[in-house]
Amino acid sequence: MLDKVVIANRGEIALRILRACHALGIRTVAVHSTVDRNLKHVAMADESVCIGPAPSTDSYLNMAQIIAAAEVTDAQAIHPGYGFLSENADFAERVEQSGFIFIGPKADTIRLMGDKVEAIRAMKAAGVPCVPGSGGPLGDDPATNVKIAREIGYPIIVKAAGGGGGRGMRVVHTEAHLTVAIQTTKSEAKAAFGNDMVYMEKFLENPRHVEIQVLADGQGNAIHLGERDCSMQRRHQKVVEEAPAPGITPEQRAEIGKVCVEACLRIGYRGAGTFEFLYENGRFYFIEMNTRIQVEHPVTEMVTGIDLVREQLNIAAGHKLAIKQSDVVLEGHAIECRINAEDPETFMPFPGLIQHFHAPGGPGVRVDSHIYEGYRVPPNYDSMIGKLIVHGPDRETAIARMRVALSEMVVDGIKTNVPLQQRIMSDAGFQQGGMNIHYLEKRLKEQKEKALSIV
Repeated sequence: MLDKVVIANRGEIALRILRACHALGIRTVAVHSTVDRNLKHVAMADESVCIGPAPSTDSYLNMAQIIAAAEVTDAQAIHPGYGFLSENADFAERVEQSGFIFIGPKADTIRLMGDKVEAIRAMKAAGVPCVPGSGGPLGDDPATNVKIAREIGYPIIVKAAGGGGGRGMRVVHTEAHLTVAIQTTKSEAKAAFGNDMVYMEKFLENPRHVEIQVLADGQGNAIHLGERDCSMQRRHQKVVEEAPAPGITPEQRAEIGKVCVEACLRIGYRGAGTFEFLYENGRFYFIEMNTRIQVEHPVTEMVTGIDLVREQLNIAAGHKLAIKQSDVVLEGHAIECRINAEDPETFMPFPGLIQHFHAPGGPGVRVDSHIYEGYRVPPNYDSMIGKLIVHGPDRETAIARMRVALSEMVVDGIKTNVPLQQRIMSDAGFQQGGMNIHYLEKRLKEQKEKALSIV
């Protein structure tokens, strides 16, 4: 087993990694920015190293400083968590070249999956179902691009090859808007990702977002752990996640899971990963693979009983997977609500001092959060301050438990999106299950218009 791990992240995921390490007897090194010196995991770590000022470009994205922290503390490995450098192939490569273990896939795999065009090509070759599209990057000839779009059929979506997180994409409904849309997306992609390559896909109008969790040891063994539904989204950002996905049959799960496992083996995947799909009319369409732990990993842990971070650490230590596909059994239903420090109406970030904090409890309730009374939420990073997860024997029970847990949660001193999550849990469409990725934004728009009409 590993002896000492640098946790190259912050917030709830850093605390989650620290707990998994300590449970395995692994010593931890917390790296932090100057504004994060009071984070909970920094106090709990065996050692801590300040890696720079508050801006993430000078701290959590500073590769040299993170690797230097591993050097001065004699650590063996670096866990990147999610976000920041977790899917940066250059960072993974530099970590390995510096003599440390990168807790994640090999740099070549990250690079392959990070290029959406190449990822789609690789997945098609592996037999993974993909959205009809251009099959490669778009050139500068408008006539050729128009021909490709006609063959695909409108509406289409133009996407940045290096994009992610809902950025670098534009929907086109008519031929008249195609050329301008391609040029605009290319410019935005160049500015945001340093890569102006774009491609084209059929735009599915009412899909759900369903993803498959996988584990692979890079030694010829891989399994899937079922699916999650992440369709409750706002501006392409997930708000609520659940497992298993409503309406997915055991036969569908086994079929698409097998395809993902075979793809992992084909590309020599190592670690935890997620295949993201759009799901419409009973069919799965691959959109991308996340080569890291996901924010929503707890719902999979709750229904399978498998600690995904522990498995990441075991795989990084060179162990073969001890779990076989036949060992994976989904029990009950789990739901996760992301808790953000933001105004629940305007969605503007709301940093500040937490004066009172009370975490909910009860059967099947889990809280993954780094906050505490007296903690000051900084304005420098993502607004998520925790995740509330519940598990029950069925979806109806899980929703009921989430409603109670949200009502018990107290975070005074700042605003949070708890009221929004309460509205979602009480929403008839959500309770029915199987809503598409546009449903939440449509409901929020309707509620806003209704409120304005009353005023």
